[in-house]
Amino acid sequence: MSDLPPYPPLDPTTYDLIIVGTGVSESILAASASSSGSSVLHLDPNPFYGSHSASLSLPDLTSFLHSNSLPPPPSHEGPSDFLSVDLVNRSLYSSVEITTFESSILDEHHSRKFNVDLCGPRVLFCADESINLMLKSGSNNYVEFKSVDASFVGDSKGELRSVPDSRGAIFKDKSLTLKEKNLLMKFFKLVQAHLAVGSDEAGVEIKEEDMESPFVEFLEKMCLPPKIKSIILYGIAMLDYDQDNVETCGDLLKTRDGIARLALYITSIGRFSNALGALIYPIYGQGELPQAFCRRAAVKGCIYVLRMPITALLLDKETGGYKGVRLATGQEIFSQKLILDPCITVGSESMPSLTDQQKETVRVLVPKAISCKGRIARGICIVRGSVKADVSNALVVYPPKSLFPEQLAAIRVLQLGSGLAVCPADMHVLYLSTVCDNDDQGKAALLSAMSTLIRPQVPESLQSESAAENDTAEAKPVVLWRALYVQELIKGEFGGSISSTSSPDGNLNYNEIVESAVKLYVQLMGSEELFKEETSPENTTEEENDGGADIEA
Repeated sequence: MSDLPPYPPLDPTTYDLIIVGTGVSESILAASASSSGSSVLHLDPNPFYGSHSASLSLPDLTSFLHSNSLPPPPSHEGPSDFLSVDLVNRSLYSSVEITTFESSILDEHHSRKFNVDLCGPRVLFCADESINLMLKSGSNNYVEFKSVDASFVGDSKGELRSVPDSRGAIFKDKSLTLKEKNLLMKFFKLVQAHLAVGSDEAGVEIKEEDMESPFVEFLEKMCLPPKIKSIILYGIAMLDYDQDNVETCGDLLKTRDGIARLALYITSIGRFSNALGALIYPIYGQGELPQAFCRRAAVKGCIYVLRMPITALLLDKETGGYKGVRLATGQEIFSQKLILDPCITVGSESMPSLTDQQKETVRVLVPKAISCKGRIARGICIVRGSVKADVSNALVVYPPKSLFPEQLAAIRVLQLGSGLAVCPADMHVLYLSTVCDNDDQGKAALLSAMSTLIRPQVPESLQSESAAENDTAEAKPVVLWRALYVQELIKGEFGGSISSTSSPDGNLNYNEIVESAVKLYVQLMGSEELFKEETSPENTTEEENDGGADIEA
């Protein structure tokens, strides 16, 4: 990062808003502020778009994980009319472990063919707020999606049970008995009848006392067997913690919220005629999403500069108020508001010299105590083969305690193939994640899922023994490359003139990230509607293009 390109001085030097970092939240804010007529300067210290939501080649991913904690380049500080407060970078990642099992994968021929997500696994529901926002802003013109072929709930024996996405899928599922199929159909009809209340269709509302009860108790009241409950709780509602154990459950879901999650799933199915099922994924990786919003922002006048860290905040010497930032080139840039990536903090050596007013100005950038629940373990595997025969793009969820008794949280696995332009034709990329209390716990959980789904490389001297393994083991894909790391979860904060965004969360979709971005926009701009002049998402059509799902306004 110290080898900065010879940028000419930026002009203009004053903006309504400066944003540092091009993740999903920051890119949505840049696009919405630019669309409202604000002048926006959008910076990123990296040579690529996306920040922690980027999709990278294997060499770039490895470099980013290992170097993310490097300090910014030295500030070219000269005479200034303002108080300078130095900024430092903190890494979101710990316990980084990268292993190559087949060296040819790192050849230039192979390694640059990968578009690997930094914060996977991620998918989008067709009825997601992020999809609605893309349609409303026009950002959908810059990204294309494909369907996730299937979803499964797995166990320690290697069995993968299908998550049904239609009435026909329920009755075709051979893993369910006729009684279980009828119970599941009856439950979905009840949910649909509840959702129909208030619409033109006739509906039957679920009782208020049931809506306020724990969702798992409501499922028991519906006489659903454990297998069906597991599919609903972890394969559809996408919950993290064991809902059957109140003592260890980190987030016991109410029926009201459970019904809302089922509604998202149900309304996602069939929303776009050329998107099969409820889930879609962007071609070329999740990094296309922030880039789509950045392109929209650029059309509206936002100025972009990559490879440009900021080294200091500029505060008024008299009032302590925020005035601007100093770039790594030494240039001072001014704005009314500033939004920063969650990695950027105030250096601890700067704090003692600040007055109370100055400390209040920069308070959102002072590192907070880390919550014991504030971590998520992530894993990436490049494999040859597929976790499920004849299925390329698939989601697998392992509910709590499904792999081993001490498993406190669900583990999600997303397999993606070459049809999404994320890897070579003979390989797949697997993303794994689970929330955890500490690094060792999280990595142990991911390794358990990996050992269930995939098999290690077999040395040539042992290949004859490998040939004698059973059919199930032979069907498992072979790991070629693996990365394990633990990411800190940081919550963004509004601080008046200076605000920070959240780190990527542990959810499968982007709804909470979008909600936090919208909330921050309202606090910053005093407006409750983003992209006012853009097309409404109600007026949408779909077109099929090269097998992908184009969502067009």
